[in-house]
Amino acid sequence: MNEASPGSDLQEPDNGLIKGGSGYLFVMSAAVLWAISGIAAKFLFQSGITPFQLVQLRTTLAAGILFVLMLLRQPEKLKIAGSDIPFFLLLGISLAGAQFTYLYAISRINVAAAILLQYQAPVLIAAYMAVFAHKRPGWSTAAAILGAFCGCYLVVGAYNLDLFTMNRTGILSGLASAVAFAWYSIQSGYGMKRHNPWTVLFYAMLFAAIFWNIFYQPHEAFAHGHNPETWFWILFVGVLGTVLAFGLYNEGIKRITPTNASITATLEPITAAVISYVVLNEVMSFPQVIGAGLVIVSIILLQKAKKSR
Repeated sequence: MNEASPGSDLQEPDNGLIKGGSGYLFVMSAAVLWAISGIAAKFLFQSGITPFQLVQLRTTLAAGILFVLMLLRQPEKLKIAGSDIPFFLLLGISLAGAQFTYLYAISRINVAAAILLQYQAPVLIAAYMAVFAHKRPGWSTAAAILGAFCGCYLVVGAYNLDLFTMNRTGILSGLASAVAFAWYSIQSGYGMKRHNPWTVLFYAMLFAAIFWNIFYQPHEAFAHGHNPETWFWILFVGVLGTVLAFGLYNEGIKRITPTNASITATLEPITAAVISYVVLNEVMSFPQVIGAGLVIVSIILLQKAKKSR
């Protein structure tokens, strides 16, 4: 969607190469932050925080922090036309839905299953782009989607999961998170044709925060007394796991398209597995190592294909 034309590639090959490379780096960094946030979210749920409270805390903190930062550094990026409000309203609702359904799935079913279900998003995005944007994926993109899916399946140990015995609400929530995340990725790509990535993120987060403070008791999550460790992880999820992670993801979408960005984001379960290995001494099995390799190969395949074009 945002790829340069053949003519511009010929005119500025080095800039295009750097731009594409930085896009993958941005998304990989976002995936690392999301992985840590997922582990933090599980800790917060075990501490008594509900998915409703965490998504309210996350979106409200993120919107407030983004507003202050942009007001101090680049206030001109806060300006949008009134005609843009419906677009950002829908984008914010999709972001609110993506965050809640993923967190709710984590609270109801195995984390591995929740991750696997959410990472159906690349397939949904590619299908949308083929049907509605008339941009069919090339063989390299199709192979990368398949490789990333198989890799994610192995990394999260889905072969040991019996989805049919799991909580149905949790499974449906995980599938809903894939749809919402795919929609957010696609619409963010469209939005960044007209606006800066951070403008798109701020208004998406603002409307997501408004949504969760209307449909859930306003600021209810902030009224509880949390210990310092809990507040540390709440702030981590709200600042690094949301503001920075989604900002990096949007910057990535702008450079490498929503499809490639969503495939690259499947590094999240690999990062989670590595963190579990380092911090919790959880040994990665041979299939998990193979799965991690498949995801990495898929991302390299995408980048090499972009360079060849």
